[in-house]
Amino acid sequence: MKTIHMTKYKSLLVAMTLAVLWNATAYAQNDLLEQEEKALQAAVAKASPSVVQLELVGGLESQELGPVSGLAVTEDGYVFACASLIPSNITSILATTPSGKRAAAKVVAHDRSRNLVLLKVNSTESYPILEIIPRNEIIVGQWGIAVGRTFSREFTNQSVGIISATNRVWGKAIQTDAKISPANYGGPLIDIHGRAYGVLTPLTPNPQGGQSDGSEWYDSGIGFAVPLADLIPHLESMKQGKNLYPGRLGISLIAGNLYDLPAEVVAVQPKSPAREAGIRKGDTIIELAGKPVARQSELRHILGAHYAGDTIGVKIQRNDDVIESEITLAEKLEPYQHPFLGILPDRHQIQPGVLIRYIYPGSVAEQGGLQIGDRITKLNETVIQDHNQLRVELASFEPSATVKLEFVRNGQATPIEVTLTALTVDTPAIQAPPLPETPAPANTLATGLVEIKLPEEANECHAIIPNNYRHDVPHGLVIWLHAPGDINDDTLVAQWETLAAKYHLILLSPKAADENRWQPSEIEFIRKTMDNVLNTYNIDRNRIVSFGRQAGGAMALILGFSHRDLVRGVIPVDAPFPLRAGITPNDPAERLAMHAILVKGSPVRAAVDNAIKALESAKYPVSKTELDSPGKISDELRETLSRWIDSLDRI
Repeated sequence: MKTIHMTKYKSLLVAMTLAVLWNATAYAQNDLLEQEEKALQAAVAKASPSVVQLELVGGLESQELGPVSGLAVTEDGYVFACASLIPSNITSILATTPSGKRAAAKVVAHDRSRNLVLLKVNSTESYPILEIIPRNEIIVGQWGIAVGRTFSREFTNQSVGIISATNRVWGKAIQTDAKISPANYGGPLIDIHGRAYGVLTPLTPNPQGGQSDGSEWYDSGIGFAVPLADLIPHLESMKQGKNLYPGRLGISLIAGNLYDLPAEVVAVQPKSPAREAGIRKGDTIIELAGKPVARQSELRHILGAHYAGDTIGVKIQRNDDVIESEITLAEKLEPYQHPFLGILPDRHQIQPGVLIRYIYPGSVAEQGGLQIGDRITKLNETVIQDHNQLRVELASFEPSATVKLEFVRNGQATPIEVTLTALTVDTPAIQAPPLPETPAPANTLATGLVEIKLPEEANECHAIIPNNYRHDVPHGLVIWLHAPGDINDDTLVAQWETLAAKYHLILLSPKAADENRWQPSEIEFIRKTMDNVLNTYNIDRNRIVSFGRQAGGAMALILGFSHRDLVRGVIPVDAPFPLRAGITPNDPAERLAMHAILVKGSPVRAAVDNAIKALESAKYPVSKTELDSPGKISDELRETLSRWIDSLDRI
């Protein structure tokens, strides 16, 4: 009996000890949470006096936006804010002062590279300034608190997270998983001590054409802040009214995976900083601004951190030699215009060279005496293996440049000299390309209307694969992006089945998650469906086209400009051009053509006309067709568009 009582006593003692330990642990945890909460509150309280509310007065957009946030960076009232939230038509801006009053503010300068604007508040009050965290002290995992003064002049709003990356958007920003939205854009991202990492603003790693400023990531756990340590060195010049722009080199790199491939130059734009620095086609950049470059992605990260006007060192590998030079980055490049010889290549060419399938009437090729069936084998002293090489080689020349060609006819090699012209926008009167004369290989791939299912995506997608598909024939890829509510695949099959077989096309039809609207973030889903088809079927990389009507047309434009590595043509139908931040320069190696389908009396017609003028000024090749009413694309126009797609590999 005594043994039983002792056992019960020991069990009770152990239980009491565990309870004490549990209570102590719980108390310690609660105490830690309480300390963290107090530290976060103290950090926000310390930073809040430097956060400025900006009230936008006048202009239609300002009435929709309401107040926005800014961050004071000098005691005398210079304030950084998010540029995309301050429209150009604002008539006046009122800023809060440290005493709680309001004073007029004006825009002094823009940072066009990082989506920021510098304002000056007309006040004699002194603003408190936050301590800036040095770049080398920003570490993944640190607390990140997003602060704004949007909803109230008296109180700030906050969102808490961590620093999730330190060198994003090609070297321009740090990333946080705190929820970021217009409620805190323009305000600071601070640490737990109330020091400032940087200014919050929407950014995107794919800014081609400015169609996306990153605002589609509102509250997504992906937010960006531009480090103040990067901005302060340029503050004095901005205070003098100098705008900051991305620095441009003027080169095109070898196509492919930028995270694997070296920074090998395939084209150097005429009259560019790279050309002036002596960089040539075939060079590989191995160092920029004192930092080693092994891959294209590293080059983009280094270049992204610099502004126009910066002079930086560059090292290039040319054969066995390493050449050092200095290069001053440009704000703008003279608009590049693709040169034109005037031929279409035969895609079934077996021998080395470029077999001519078609010659444009009146072109320099015709004037130089070239004929269908001739095979171009040399450009100047360069031996040409195929039409892709010839197209890239010509990209280093301007229209009006004189080049030497060698062609073979009936076994006889003949040299000629021609003066190039500008790339045509005319659709040639060509016949559909014939299939190879060789027997078709066995085909085990699905044809007809085929479902493209991505397990990780809820969106639906189908493809129309022509019944005469041959894996030895490269097919064009047309990505059809539907208008709101217009998702009938049977109609697409009826409209395109015959043309797809005739012109060797595959039609891809991804669907929006909500059939009545597209979200900009669905571009990545569309890209995944494209990759699925590219990995399964034989796709001609020169004939990948995004095509859509109305909102789908706007998405087609976003796709075309944000994925220049793939898309070679865009067909927007009665679609607004979402060119928010201007148009990126025409690229020598990544050609992009436009066939805009306009509608008489459309509410977006004026905006479309202005966008086309801007594209033409940037020397993009733009074709146009006008319709009397929306949605009435005739069989004849579809045939014309098929011929336009078939001619995108023109040289």
